[in-house]
Amino acid sequence: MTEILKIDGLSFKYPDSPRKAVSDFDLEIPEGEIVALAGPSGCGKSTLLRTVNGLIPHMYSGDYSGDVLVAGTSVKGSSMRDLAQNVGFLFQNPENQIFMFSVERDVAFGLENLGVPRAEMRKRVDEAIDLLGISSLAQRAPHELSDGQKQRVALAGVLAMRPRLVILDEPMSLLDPKTASELVELVEKLRKELGTTFVVVEHRLDLLVKHADRLVVMSSGRKVIEGSPREVLFGDEAESYGVSVPAVTKVQRMLADDGAVPRDRLMSPPELATAVRGALR
Repeated sequence: MTEILKIDGLSFKYPDSPRKAVSDFDLEIPEGEIVALAGPSGCGKSTLLRTVNGLIPHMYSGDYSGDVLVAGTSVKGSSMRDLAQNVGFLFQNPENQIFMFSVERDVAFGLENLGVPRAEMRKRVDEAIDLLGISSLAQRAPHELSDGQKQRVALAGVLAMRPRLVILDEPMSLLDPKTASELVELVEKLRKELGTTFVVVEHRLDLLVKHADRLVVMSSGRKVIEGSPREVLFGDEAESYGVSVPAVTKVQRMLADDGAVPRDRLMSPPELATAVRGALR
């Protein structure tokens, strides 16, 4: 598969900081993967994301070594304008990237800044709004919407730019369980239909691990664990680095040790309940 992101020996230290925010970090992500990034607050996740979307080194200065390549091109040598067409970023709070007086104008905002021709802009906006299922909201004011609807509007604006890589920064932190589940299902849909690659920073892993190809754990600026979600969450190290292992996985892990349920895949709560009932018969 084609590699969309390569982080090669990356280290970064902010001015006047006593330690590196990211240290000797390596990561390769092929197109079409969903990669979950976890770790305690202050471990360097936000800094890492800034190096991928170009805020570091273009907006934040500091001691920078190593390299980050998106679609084979170094972030250091790319303009923010060029990066915006390959890397989309969805903030934790969607209100941070909703500016306009209607949903339709908001989705078009990034395209207007790039000077995309009006006919092409109309096509992309309509496609993004339709894909996110928010056509009925097109003329609504964003401030009237629910958090879940705002999240979809912000994501539509990102997708209208047609990036190959989308970064989601704790996208479920403001959402109720039902809306969070819908967002994760939407990410899977976009991966399947568009081939979009996703890097998702999230503490609530219970919904995400079902779809993620890999789980990467950071601590003190370093990558300390990398593997499939099952490998990482069934291992002994994840919790020691502050990763919140989903309750259903903890129960499955205990029952799997006794041979009551399988351990070759992560199970959802309904799957685990069915397996337990079967074992008790």
